[in-house]
Amino acid sequence: MNSDRERLAGLAAALGAFCIWGLAPLYFKLLGHVRADEIIAHRVIWSMIFLGVVLVARERGRLVSKVRVDTRVLAALLLSAVLIAVNWLVFVYAINTNRVLSTSLGYFINPLVNVLLGMVIFRERLGRLQTIAVVLAFAGTAWMTIRVGQLPWIALALAFSFALYGVVRKKTDVGPLVGLFWETLLMTPLAVLWLLWLDRGDELVFDFGSAGEASLLAGTGLVTLVPLVLFAMGVRRLNLSTIGLMQYLAPSMTFVLAVFLFGEPFTPDHAVTFACIWTALALFTIAGWRDYRHARLPTRGAT
Repeated sequence: MNSDRERLAGLAAALGAFCIWGLAPLYFKLLGHVRADEIIAHRVIWSMIFLGVVLVARERGRLVSKVRVDTRVLAALLLSAVLIAVNWLVFVYAINTNRVLSTSLGYFINPLVNVLLGMVIFRERLGRLQTIAVVLAFAGTAWMTIRVGQLPWIALALAFSFALYGVVRKKTDVGPLVGLFWETLLMTPLAVLWLLWLDRGDELVFDFGSAGEASLLAGTGLVTLVPLVLFAMGVRRLNLSTIGLMQYLAPSMTFVLAVFLFGEPFTPDHAVTFACIWTALALFTIAGWRDYRHARLPTRGAT
């Protein structure tokens, strides 16, 4: 009974995380009049503040020892901070310039980029279905490039920045909350300086006198923190195959928002590209499910 409750709690937490990520464009659309660089500066600062509060409340007397990292880990977190900052900036820029569909494409491509990087960086061998999936993803991207006349750079920037971020964090021995705290802490001085620069040029939108606007900008920290905490809760309670399938929920929701709510054009060229990506993801998922089932089979002759 307890295991069923744990799994149900994990499903609810993971579902909450992916729904928040999928509906995030609705939140950032409310800040469409604010420059993307100012939004990201606020996101960095408020994420660091909220994370600090969470860590203080959770760790209390163990806080210093909990967040202490050595210089090698700190250097890796500096790199991951740059990668996640690029990801956030491109994401918000895409929303502010009415290219939400590109963000959906980027996060659909992301798992396939993970497979590609696993092959290149970790020398992982691809099965037949995974190889076909990568080729299909490349074909879909090439089709859009040829037909539109330019690379779908927003989608590719989101996919590769987040995939590389995952690689760096995979090789860095630090927990998700502590890691994000250090990433935002390392970025905070630059974020503060950037806001001061905008204020000096009279380009800063943030104003404590405007409670609604100030709350929305401060809330970007919660939009960052809450799904991360929920995701961590889900990962602890669910197997990775379930998480792997649920990860497609967020870009699916973003796709629906882009096409049916924001009215972004979905052309035949988009249809070809998305069809290639979706087929590739289906093959990738089938291959992953086969590997998972094979790994669970008892070894022949085991006692």
